[in-house]
Amino acid sequence: MLALKSKRAVSTAKITLPWKIILVLLPFAAALFSLCVGRYAMAPADVFHALADGFTGNLTVSLQIYTVLWKMRLPRILLALLAGAGLSASGCAFQSLFSNPLATPDTLGVASGASFGAALALLLGLHLLGVQLISLFFGLVALGLTALAGTGKQQRNLNSVVLAGIMIGSLFTALVSLVKFSADTESQLPAITYWLMGSLDSASYDSLALGAPPILFGILILLLLRWRLNILPLSEEEARTTGVNIKAIRIVTILCATLITASVISMCGQVGWVGLLIPHMCRMKFGNNHIALLPASVLAGGAFLVIVDTAARSLSAAEFPISILTAIIGAPFFIYLMRRTGGWQL
Repeated sequence: MLALKSKRAVSTAKITLPWKIILVLLPFAAALFSLCVGRYAMAPADVFHALADGFTGNLTVSLQIYTVLWKMRLPRILLALLAGAGLSASGCAFQSLFSNPLATPDTLGVASGASFGAALALLLGLHLLGVQLISLFFGLVALGLTALAGTGKQQRNLNSVVLAGIMIGSLFTALVSLVKFSADTESQLPAITYWLMGSLDSASYDSLALGAPPILFGILILLLLRWRLNILPLSEEEARTTGVNIKAIRIVTILCATLITASVISMCGQVGWVGLLIPHMCRMKFGNNHIALLPASVLAGGAFLVIVDTAARSLSAAEFPISILTAIIGAPFFIYLMRRTGGWQL
């Protein structure tokens, strides 16, 4: 009976072949569009020639086109693809884990912890890789404190973990404010404030070499376990009937989502709405079966952040912080989706 109930809970719309093709091509199309568009526009033919030049060693385009593409736009686009895909995967996993459509990658306070680490590193005057390492470290510290506070002997459900995450997130948010209060108002404070609003302008191959492996590893593990994510909303008793160790799956899900979130924030600051909006949109279109939902969220999330970042660097001479644009786009669209569908429940 329970097995039938679980099966009915996930037996919703599948991804048809045309949508599979669209989802696979969407990140590539977004990346190509982003390579061509900007304050320095490039023709598609020049983009393809410059990409080929990077592998052949020949220079068939102008040095300016080659430099802009390989040194500025390409690492930024790769970071946008990774960050969007990772945040969408984390949001999708957390929404299932906590049976809450409003769950985000910051549910356990990881984003606030990573933000404090980055702000502290900027206050200490460290370079980009130092900022990245300390941000990642404090993101994991936040998870450890949340686990310590929310998994006591008398706390055996996920609600206590969520409450602990809110508490730890508030603590690190206060610590971020303390760092900003202590920063020099002429040099350090503007840098910290701008970084916390989210930006991909510091993307480089060195930062990607450090931050990409944790993101890719976390996404890969979640994809391999995606069919098991369907049982996360079940109770302990219901999960036992499936023969799956639900506690181990929950721990792995939390660790992977945390690793992804901390790595993304360590490279580009806080990027809101991606982990909330994209999984929600994909769930409404493709159903709540994670076998289809999680890959769709990963692909759509990467494409979405590439487009938003392209707009952020192209709309004006002064680059927009990316979280401003994601909020401006995400909030009204999310309200529209909620009004159109009457809400959503796992």
